[in-house]
Amino acid sequence: MKNRYDYLVVGAGLFGAVFAREASMAGKKCLVIDKRGHRGGNVYCEDVDGIHVHKYGAHIFHTDNKEVWEYVNSFVEFNRYTNAPVACYQGKLYNLPFNMNTFYQLWGVVTPADAKARIEEQRAEYAHITQPANLEEQALTLCGRDIYERLIKGYTEKQWGRAATELPAFIIRRLPFRFVFDNNYFNDAYQGIPVGGYNVLIDALLDGIEVRLDTDFFKNRQELDSVADRILFTGCIDEFFDYRCGHLEYRSLRFEEKRLDTDNFQGNAVVNYTGAEVPYTRVIEHKHFEYGKQPHTVVTYEYPDSFAPGKEPYYPVNDSKNTKVYQEYQSLARQEAKNVLFGGRLAQYTYADMDDTVAAALDLFRKEVL
Repeated sequence: MKNRYDYLVVGAGLFGAVFAREASMAGKKCLVIDKRGHRGGNVYCEDVDGIHVHKYGAHIFHTDNKEVWEYVNSFVEFNRYTNAPVACYQGKLYNLPFNMNTFYQLWGVVTPADAKARIEEQRAEYAHITQPANLEEQALTLCGRDIYERLIKGYTEKQWGRAATELPAFIIRRLPFRFVFDNNYFNDAYQGIPVGGYNVLIDALLDGIEVRLDTDFFKNRQELDSVADRILFTGCIDEFFDYRCGHLEYRSLRFEEKRLDTDNFQGNAVVNYTGAEVPYTRVIEHKHFEYGKQPHTVVTYEYPDSFAPGKEPYYPVNDSKNTKVYQEYQSLARQEAKNVLFGGRLAQYTYADMDDTVAAALDLFRKEVL
């Protein structure tokens, strides 16, 4: 007897939604499920008194891929939001990314030549380190002590939950310096936020496609394994194989949200807190993503957190140990899961920007269906 669906898509996040849209347009019947009570995965926004709150951390769509940009804009209009975060260290503010504004705030230099000279002077102190053994040594050889201690060390150690001397050097392969007065964080040609929030994009992608929320694949696996000819799985690959090769490690986040009776709390969508004495890594003021004019505001304090069952896995720990475990799961996927496709950040154990997620979903669809 023919299965009811061509594809069961496990996960209603961006990857699953794009794949389901394209498969549906190609005449395939899809069922999309998600264990959460909402669509969109981590790009989900909650309307709080007219402000679209990014419930799982700030998401700014940016890309240099014109095809991807035109694709998402075919579903929703994007505004012109430009990401220009600010770093706060011991009460002083610094512009990010590292540019002439930052160098002026650090040292009072006003020309690119003076900024380059100051950086090289600080780097020279660590010229004897020819093979950095850890992240701290790598950063010091790239930027010197001032930038490292004020803008990198505390934030990074909070984010990863360990000392910079215990982190691998490859986490910081390079540090981009811009010797112009430009606070635009991304170099990409295209950047913005969907007008009305990311839910508008996800709803457009899933329009006309059957979606079941509050549906846990693993709790209903016996039934769900047989409803479709093929499965696209976007969850944790180690969980799919019942942790047979061990648990993959992640870092998690927790959020503290506040509605405030002021029209402007911090003057910027994202302020990073780089000092070790501050427990959170950043504060997000959501209305600024869409140039909100509401008389109130909503802010979210973002705290790094250890990962454990029941918490959301955010950042893979891409060290040699976890890479080996993931490769074992990849081998299992090739050998045993003949009717299963794996896609998305959790199934592929990677941190991916949204444009890369869209591009990867489109690529998988083309290989699979066309």
